[in-house]
Amino acid sequence: MKLFYSPTSPYVRKVMVLLHETGQLDDVDLVTAATTPLAPAPELLAKNPLSKVPALERGDGPTLFDSRVICAFLDDRAGAGLYGHGARQWEIRTLEALCDGILDAALLMVYESRMRPEAIRFDDWTEGQWAKIDRACEALNRRWIGHLAGALNAGQIAAGCALAYVDFRHGDRDWRRGRGALADWFAGFDSRPSMQATRPPGA
Repeated sequence: MKLFYSPTSPYVRKVMVLLHETGQLDDVDLVTAATTPLAPAPELLAKNPLSKVPALERGDGPTLFDSRVICAFLDDRAGAGLYGHGARQWEIRTLEALCDGILDAALLMVYESRMRPEAIRFDDWTEGQWAKIDRACEALNRRWIGHLAGALNAGQIAAGCALAYVDFRHGDRDWRRGRGALADWFAGFDSRPSMQATRPPGA
């Protein structure tokens, strides 16, 4: 299999962490794809018309894209059970979706500051994205902290990668304030070998 990736993409990092945790890293060749909304990577367009990473090319089926789809596929392939079973799986998938929402908002903040000309940047819109992140972190600390404990699952991977990305790109904003339980959990999760091995350049 080939994984089209960028070492700084938090969505890619989710997949990479899962590959490490399930022992599948050697089954995947990494192909760097530099792509943005303004400059889509030509080599990626044939694999994913959205020209977004990650995208997983397989020998026995169409290319998979979207980190949630790829993570679920790789979990199933390894029989790792990271998405749980029965009613539990819907909670884990909802937790993953919440954390992907953090990533969506954090990435939009980066695009606003880096890609939009300074004269037309919309500060209120940026703060609106941060408000999503802040609310999501509050929910993680109050509603979801129990789901972050115990055996590894896909929701934990999503949460770890999301909080790490907020630190990486928006380290001047303090998501930890008043959220000691979440901060303590993240400190432990971030020390896992899979997280250390997938740290983006410059982090």
